[in-house]
Amino acid sequence: MTRNLLWRGMLAGILGALLATLFARGFAEPQIDRAIGYEESHATHHPGMPEEEELVSRDTQKGAGLITALALYGAAVGGVFSLVFAYGYGRMSHLGPRSFALVLAALTFLLVVIVPALKYPQTPPAVGKHETVALRTAAYFAMIALSLGAAVIAARVRSAMARPGRGFDATLLAVVVYVGVVGVGQFLLPVIDEVPGDFPAVLLWNFRVASMGTQLVLWATIGLAFGLWAERVLQRQRNA
Repeated sequence: MTRNLLWRGMLAGILGALLATLFARGFAEPQIDRAIGYEESHATHHPGMPEEEELVSRDTQKGAGLITALALYGAAVGGVFSLVFAYGYGRMSHLGPRSFALVLAALTFLLVVIVPALKYPQTPPAVGKHETVALRTAAYFAMIALSLGAAVIAARVRSAMARPGRGFDATLLAVVVYVGVVGVGQFLLPVIDEVPGDFPAVLLWNFRVASMGTQLVLWATIGLAFGLWAERVLQRQRNA
């Protein structure tokens, strides 16, 4: 069964990537083009110095490059999602497969996208210094790891404290533990604020909303599509 769920999870991720690409082309990429225009208008040109050659054209970046990157990402996270579903279904709740898949996708979106973005929101071109790319990347992935680790700790606290009739209290305590661990971690992680003072605030806001929307489309599709396919797999298994 796990193998059947795995390839369906990867397929759901690819489908989500396709829809996310369409969303990004309509909402996120225009903001990137405007940010690139801002960057070019503020670039310092030295007489006699040749301009840097563009390794990948902008058309390729927002065309084949975008869909390829999102498809690989979607297939990877869809596969991991299916494995987590296979492990948790029937153990973590009494929800049906479609409801459980949708709840799991919503929790993943919260833990992997929303919470890390509170500390390190997405930034378009022209925001961020080239010499801090490694630091910003490491800090962002550390924030994702912190969020997931805090969720595991909170889940174990809830499991240890759960008693008949006290499920709400255990859940509330788990939420407090999660918020506390994430809060301490965000305080300890470095502060990165490299937005130029004259960068258009509306452009920055629109880019971040569009980036969040792209991720929302991806995870919503994974939750809905995988839940539907998983239900059919589990139904066939029960009938067999």
